[in-house]
Amino acid sequence: MTSIQDTWFPELTCFGCGPANADGLQLKSHAAGEFGATATFLPWPQHDNGLGYLNGGIIATLLDCHSAAAVVHVAHGHDWPPLPGAALPYVTAGLDVRYRRPAPLTEPVSLVADVTAASEDEMTCEVTLEWDGKVRAQGTALWKRWRPRRPSR
Repeated sequence: MTSIQDTWFPELTCFGCGPANADGLQLKSHAAGEFGATATFLPWPQHDNGLGYLNGGIIATLLDCHSAAAVVHVAHGHDWPPLPGAALPYVTAGLDVRYRRPAPLTEPVSLVADVTAASEDEMTCEVTLEWDGKVRAQGTALWKRWRPRRPSR
């Protein structure tokens, strides 16, 4: 099954989810119903927080980028494609992350995202990183419609 990233933004160079960034995390999310997405991610040894667990910054990036996939999935399902001049239909306006317990560095983790509010102007997405049946981190992401502006003269 082709990922949301490979379907809707294959040329994106985002560090977390850009298929065109060979040095990035290469996150691959898949649609789960009309308003959700799931993914599995295997951390790299370089993602160590110095104590043998997954680094919090990498976790935040995964939550942000996985919520992006869910938002893009919902946007295209509602026929809200990117506006002229925009690479994506929405951009992150805020991300509130809560770390609940350590996440492993050597095991695959699961990501689950659900868009809980959607309009053409903005979306809210609840996203979790889970391992061994427990939430390791969770976030609420606010996404705003990307409306490119003309350069000022």
